[in-house]
Amino acid sequence: MEGFNMSEGGDVYGELKARIAEFAAIANECPDKLQEKCFELLLAHYLDRRPLTGEPAQRPGERVPTPEAETPAGEGPSLPKGQEDIARSDIHLKAMKFLERYGLTVDDVNQVFYKEGDQILPLYEDLKTTKTSECQLRIALMLAFRSALDTGEFVFNGEMVRAECQTRKCYDQPNFAAHFRRNADLFDGFNKYESSAPHVRLSENGRKALAALIKELR
Repeated sequence: MEGFNMSEGGDVYGELKARIAEFAAIANECPDKLQEKCFELLLAHYLDRRPLTGEPAQRPGERVPTPEAETPAGEGPSLPKGQEDIARSDIHLKAMKFLERYGLTVDDVNQVFYKEGDQILPLYEDLKTTKTSECQLRIALMLAFRSALDTGEFVFNGEMVRAECQTRKCYDQPNFAAHFRRNADLFDGFNKYESSAPHVRLSENGRKALAALIKELR
């Protein structure tokens, strides 16, 4: 009986092992009671995008031709199976009002997000800034927008911002809370950031900044 050949999957599992170690290190920088949840979120986010096969991982939102049928002339390529554009019916009424108020459309939403199952996920990779403080704020604004599309609430979780900053290599640990405090006008009723109360709501100024950011990233 022939032995099991691990050569094809070796690279995949080696990568997974390295990623797990990386996520564990990131989670260790979060407050103790949030470490486990942070690790779970990072691992789930990675596994959603990296199937355990020998095939290279598909980049989020990457559009590839479908094998079932050729793309009709004059139309763009289809999203991969299971992924689709966001429809107006997927967007909460409050978020639609926000789009209308700031001259944005559902097409603009589909330039920065896509739908996979019941999840709304980002298409953008580049936040178009090299400043750590600006990167942190842009992550927060876009997380608040994802929340609003689903629930109508322009709210983000600061610990999710922290985790994404670490992933994007723009985490300024000594000044993380200060970056929020210095831009308090973007947040509703905000005095200071505390990891024990991580949920922050955008103010009207914050929504205005979000609209400008969507227009820049689309």
